[in-house]
Amino acid sequence: MIYCLHLQVHFIWGIFMEFLRDFSGNIIFISAASGWFVAQVLKTIIHMCFTKQFVAERLVGSGGMPSSHSATVCALTTAAAFEYGAGSFEFTISLILAIIVMYDAMGVRRETGIQAKLLNDILETFAQMGRSELSAYEKLKEFVGHTPLQVLAGAILGILISVGIQALVR
Repeated sequence: MIYCLHLQVHFIWGIFMEFLRDFSGNIIFISAASGWFVAQVLKTIIHMCFTKQFVAERLVGSGGMPSSHSATVCALTTAAAFEYGAGSFEFTISLILAIIVMYDAMGVRRETGIQAKLLNDILETFAQMGRSELSAYEKLKEFVGHTPLQVLAGAILGILISVGIQALVR
């Protein structure tokens, strides 16, 4: 019984290790993850240059320059084009995903940020007027969407990162 359990654990461990080996060599994932990571670091540095303070939330938060969403999906799409070709199913799916994500970042998510800023200003005004029952609410997150320039910068960054990774591995 113990021997059988040992064999099962050994078998599962082998499958897990094979998965990790395959996954660590997945250039498409590495490109997309690198696009996100570099964009988040740049976003944090740019925010720090403008505000003169380090805000750790910028390392994982949405909104700001450049768009990490755009960088991620454009790196993914570029890597899929290199790996499978522009006529492939994989490229088509990633391209449609990229278009939806970037459109959403400039549309709905940007409007959400604008509305959050307005509501925060209203709550601040009420708090200054002595309406304490409204000031107890947590401030709404204003950095959620992107301007077209932020989306474009993220898209270019993602494409360049993916091209750079492809140049390193080929």
